[in-house]
Amino acid sequence: MFTGLIEEVGKVKKVQQLGGGLKISISSITILNDLNIGDSININGACQTVVNFNKESFDVEAVEETLKKTNLAKLKLNNNVNLERSLTLNKKLGGHFVLGHVDTTGKILTIKKLSTSYLVSVSCQKEYLQYLINVGSIAVEGISLTVANYNKNSFTVSIIPHTWKHTNLADKKIGEDVNLEFDVLGKYVARILSNGKKEKLTVDWLQELGY
Repeated sequence: MFTGLIEEVGKVKKVQQLGGGLKISISSITILNDLNIGDSININGACQTVVNFNKESFDVEAVEETLKKTNLAKLKLNNNVNLERSLTLNKKLGGHFVLGHVDTTGKILTIKKLSTSYLVSVSCQKEYLQYLINVGSIAVEGISLTVANYNKNSFTVSIIPHTWKHTNLADKKIGEDVNLEFDVLGKYVARILSNGKKEKLTVDWLQELGY
């Protein structure tokens, strides 16, 4: 589990074919602190497992299912990637609960620079619209962002200068794919309400379900 607050922007040093998957080597500094084989690292929104590391970089192996649902298959040498280590009990939860389980990719439709922020619109498959609410949370490229508005086939997020500067969003161009993970709480609520049972939505009922 992650927060969606990017700790560091790493750089792709090598991409190697590994059967139907890819072995990806990423250089970093912060992420290497206290790193162990088997640790989970969020890379552009996709939770990946560290299989090897040295003083300058670490390796992960992206399997077929990951490449199918994310844009990791499009990574190239020297691409910048967003990195975040998994959440610990002594870490501040400044973003929202991000699992690192990418639902799908969206395509950047527009990028608009305002005086104090950026507005980025991203395409969205209709089946995922049910998980969007105004000022709700969404992870784009692993970044916890707030939905400014949405319509029948896209949504817009507002991005502050700090986030723009300290993530790979500044590298993105119109037409590029970005990884999307929709709010897990919204998914569970939608699942419960569509399960055929017309339960009354109360505080007691939600507590019984573990919320």
